[in-house]
Amino acid sequence: MPLALLGDWRDEDLGLLTFNDLPVSQKIKKIFFWTKVILTPIIKLFFRLRKKHQEILILEYGLQKNLKIRDFLEMAKPDIGVVTAVGDIPAHVEFWSGPWAVAREKSKVVECLDSDGFAVLNFDDEAVLEMKKRTRARIITFGFGPGADVRIMNFENQFENPESYGINFKIGYGGSVVPVKLRNVFGKAEAYAASAAVCIGLIFDLNLVEIAEALQSSHSLYSGKRILKGVKETVIIEDLSDVSPLSMDEAIHVLGEFRDRRKIAVLGDMLDLGKWSIEAHEAIGRLTSTTVDLLFTVGPRGKLIAEGAREGGLFKNKILSYDTSVEAGRKLQDLLKKGDAVLITGARELRMGEVVEEVKSN
Repeated sequence: MPLALLGDWRDEDLGLLTFNDLPVSQKIKKIFFWTKVILTPIIKLFFRLRKKHQEILILEYGLQKNLKIRDFLEMAKPDIGVVTAVGDIPAHVEFWSGPWAVAREKSKVVECLDSDGFAVLNFDDEAVLEMKKRTRARIITFGFGPGADVRIMNFENQFENPESYGINFKIGYGGSVVPVKLRNVFGKAEAYAASAAVCIGLIFDLNLVEIAEALQSSHSLYSGKRILKGVKETVIIEDLSDVSPLSMDEAIHVLGEFRDRRKIAVLGDMLDLGKWSIEAHEAIGRLTSTTVDLLFTVGPRGKLIAEGAREGGLFKNKILSYDTSVEAGRKLQDLLKKGDAVLITGARELRMGEVVEEVKSN
């Protein structure tokens, strides 16, 4: 967030901050980048250089081990607060006393709003919807439920035609309905994100048609979740964003929608779940037992997924567990058959992207 507030930086530079184990050449670039970050605002301030600032900043207030919402609020108090989801077992719940505590912390995003601000809330998530009692701001909700202000309808994942993989749905608001098509993404989470964006557009006086057109023309092709062509005419469902029980559950259901294809899931650990870790991983395993034909697990917690799958009835010879993503990727390439559908997801720390690189088409 401080970087976002200080300036507009290249993705290439920001990528240097993700990992510590960089080659020497990249470490030198990283040092130069940090020097630029520190000196640029000082020089601008000293010489009173004025630059036109963005009228709107969109900032993520995410919970992590050493960060709380109030840390972000001290840097930038929002005019509009958006809360997307909490879930039964939220991401990073290990660092809190329970899911209710995560919800309570996230609610501070809307508690701080002034009476002329807006709280944009997920209507379908009970913990999020409860936050409307904690804010003075005007409320606008989004979701699939019939009571949502901005409602998602007729949602479907589109997998029949490889050239038009993506999601189709309709957005309803105030008696008007518009269709939306987003390519190369999957799952209801993308529709939730789009409907939250619709709420923002409405707040800024755009009409529904303008918003739908903008979503379809400028929607990012990569949000951590995408569909790729794999080797041997396979389809790869990649989810390398922050993984939680909610997101992994959704991704497995998406894999299950592929018809007339062998379905393979490559699942890595979900981190920061604390005492809920065993329950969450075994539940994911039981879900795969009714969905996939072949299961790969990666990491120590992945073995809990494997155990849940066995308990759910998936045959032992259909489950392979590995310590690293490199091992899993090599074995996956050996076992792939023409036309398979493959889901690859897991915590970033496990480098699940290496599995994707092993099997994606060039």
